[in-house]
Amino acid sequence: MYIDGQVLHRFAKSLWGFNRSITGDGVRKTLNYIKDEIGELKIYEIKSGTKCFDWIVPEEWNINDAYIITPSKKKIADFKKNNLHILNYSEPINKTLSLNELKKNLYSIPNYPDAIPYVTSYYKRRWGFCLSHNQIKKLKSGQYKVFIDSSLKKGSLSYGELVLKGKSKKEVLISTYICHPSMGNNETSGMVLTTFLSKWLKSKKRRYTYRIIFIPETI
Repeated sequence: MYIDGQVLHRFAKSLWGFNRSITGDGVRKTLNYIKDEIGELKIYEIKSGTKCFDWIVPEEWNINDAYIITPSKKKIADFKKNNLHILNYSEPINKTLSLNELKKNLYSIPNYPDAIPYVTSYYKRRWGFCLSHNQIKKLKSGQYKVFIDSSLKKGSLSYGELVLKGKSKKEVLISTYICHPSMGNNETSGMVLTTFLSKWLKSKKRRYTYRIIFIPETI
């Protein structure tokens, strides 16, 4: 089975842009996109509050928009331009704050001053934005409008599973995470590789049974 590298790149480019977390519509969109490529994938929903070993499935998080308006009326940390700008699982907010108040909810990596960090808060209610450290250093005193249009409510966690039966009941488990947004090396590459490995395995006579799961990392 030959796969053109351009096919892999197009698939990765599409997946890269989906906003994802450990729950939410972005995860379902991702799973359905993978299902369309593989041809079969069972998608399961686990309700919020369900105990999974030493974890609890949290409330489902979805987001429509988020941004900061500076004193000069410039929009920064625009979620629609880069979904890493939002603290993943941020609760909604629509307020005007001073720069000192705002900085309490800004995240950066001083050692990587041009990078936008990926920060999450699955089990603690808070809000925040992620910017490069250089961008934060350029912020001037004044009033900043912060806006996050998100929701946290009882819902479910989604994951996908594909079982390819072989001659033996002994199983090979292949797992890839689906929860990180807009990251090439972390998540996107794993999903692409696992999707097309699944297609290749489907085309082969198998000695072992393969259980392939596309699942959020934390749970």
